[in-house]
Amino acid sequence: MKETIFYRSVISLYLIFSVFYAASCVKSPDTETIRLYVRASDAYAQGKFAEAAEILHKQNNFPPALVLRAKAEYFSDNFDKAEKSCRRAVKLRPSLLEANLYLARILREKGDLKGAGIVTESLLADNPQDIRALRLAAELASDARKFDEAAVFLDRAAEFSAESALVLLDRARLRWTAGKNAEALEDLSRAKAMLPWDTPLLRSISNLEKTIKGVM
Repeated sequence: MKETIFYRSVISLYLIFSVFYAASCVKSPDTETIRLYVRASDAYAQGKFAEAAEILHKQNNFPPALVLRAKAEYFSDNFDKAEKSCRRAVKLRPSLLEANLYLARILREKGDLKGAGIVTESLLADNPQDIRALRLAAELASDARKFDEAAVFLDRAAEFSAESALVLLDRARLRWTAGKNAEALEDLSRAKAMLPWDTPLLRSISNLEKTIKGVM
């Protein structure tokens, strides 16, 4: 059963990536590359970062695999390899948000605060509402003891977090009304993760979550 699900995942991803790469006029990955990517994704999800990185160690031309390998190397504290994987992914696709985000994190870990700041500024120029980039910018500002600047970044992140959580709450209500309780709870869980502080919105989310669980 598990093997069947695995191969279905490979086929599904192959079709998705084929359509994507055809639209971008870039050669699409072969089925073996997708198979390795699915295996590595499964290992990564289980926290087996060294294994995930090893599975993808020969993948140098498929940006999603490079990003996944970089993340696995990052969480294995292998920052030099993670930086190389990120830079390779960015070279292939300069606009890859995930690759640039982890590149900035890696540079920060290596003590290159100036380089991390440059990458983060570029990220925010293209993605001004990205919560992860805003939080990273706040961390970098705090590292430089620019606490007022850090507070501004966090205020912006809080604002966008609240908006995103509100959208998820609205969708959860619609799904609950439609009888899709499991999907509604998933939306509520994601919304709560965006609001780690106590607010009226968080309480509304928690109350709806209790109501749905009470009727399941």
